[in-house]
Amino acid sequence: MKQLKKVLFLPLLKMPSGHHQVAEALMDILERRTTNICYKKIDLLSYTNELLEKVVTGTYLKWIRYAPETYNMAYKHLFYEPPVHSFKWYHHVFAKKMEHLVKEENPDLIICTHGFPSYLLSQLKAKGKCDVPIINVYTDFFINNLWGKEEIDFHFLPSEEVKKGLRAQSEIPLQNMMVTGIPVHEEITKTKTRTFKHPGNRNILIAGGSSGLGNIMDFYNDLKDARHFHYFVLCGKNQKLYEEIKGWELQHVTPIPYISSRTEMNELYEQVDAIVTKPGGITVSEALRKNLPIFVHSALPGQEEVNLRYLTERNLVQELKADQSLESQLQAVLQDADKMSTLYNTIAAYHKEIEAQTPEELLAVVNWILGEKQTIGLHA
Repeated sequence: MKQLKKVLFLPLLKMPSGHHQVAEALMDILERRTTNICYKKIDLLSYTNELLEKVVTGTYLKWIRYAPETYNMAYKHLFYEPPVHSFKWYHHVFAKKMEHLVKEENPDLIICTHGFPSYLLSQLKAKGKCDVPIINVYTDFFINNLWGKEEIDFHFLPSEEVKKGLRAQSEIPLQNMMVTGIPVHEEITKTKTRTFKHPGNRNILIAGGSSGLGNIMDFYNDLKDARHFHYFVLCGKNQKLYEEIKGWELQHVTPIPYISSRTEMNELYEQVDAIVTKPGGITVSEALRKNLPIFVHSALPGQEEVNLRYLTERNLVQELKADQSLESQLQAVLQDADKMSTLYNTIAAYHKEIEAQTPEELLAVVNWILGEKQTIGLHA
């Protein structure tokens, strides 16, 4: 009988996020395809102190909602522009907790989907206090300076450009890096081609994020006078928004409450011809997987703004202007055959960069690391 191997997944905070979605996508791959691997997902902040996690989550949500400019400045100062050297007084506390967590769980592999656990583990490995192999799985289209790098054993990277950048600034061997895109759940199936419909038959999906954050109310009001497309509006957990749009009683606007089923979400993606959304790593990656034209209505401060810059430079998304009507901007792209052809070619070029196209290829890396635990650059 084969010995059971344990994989520990480390996102951060309990609130729904791309860090959890990526972890769950990889956990599902293990569950469906292996019998000798068990897994566990733990939030370090909750493990350290349940009250602390609640305070941090509440502070974060209030900060980006009521003072986005200062959050954006803080994010860039701490995690994007200069390198991160230490976390001063609380670094020691969390490092000790991480060391205790690793000893308590005794995993054969750790997969980090957030930079903070990755940073702490890299520090422990540098000091010879952790000999567990680690995979970084990045959930945005860039790598901020919080992530541990050189001490990490393998990197699942969002793009070839990010891979080249990481290689240029570190001593990480190429064989320890793989372009995987941002992993999404396999129930979001890949759509290779889309056919042009008559403009009047197009369906548009509008997503503001499941938390209800995102400044898109002006665009919502545009829908009252829109007539060229049918709009499906994902209201997430914003019940007030759902009831308001439902009260409009417009045949061309359909509000949709929070969707927890990935199968239902995949079916919705199949029904639409474009998506209007924020530049979150998971939503954009799902839309790219479905070969959907992507229009960005707004970006949350911090990582989404950095994502937007990368995505617009690569022409993977179209940024909407707040002073122009939503429908006119959609028409300018969706009714232009040349623009649509260019857009689909750009998406295809992005997919060609991905080195791991199937769940089996991601699993092969996990199995390789588990099998090579004693020989892939671990400290003695």
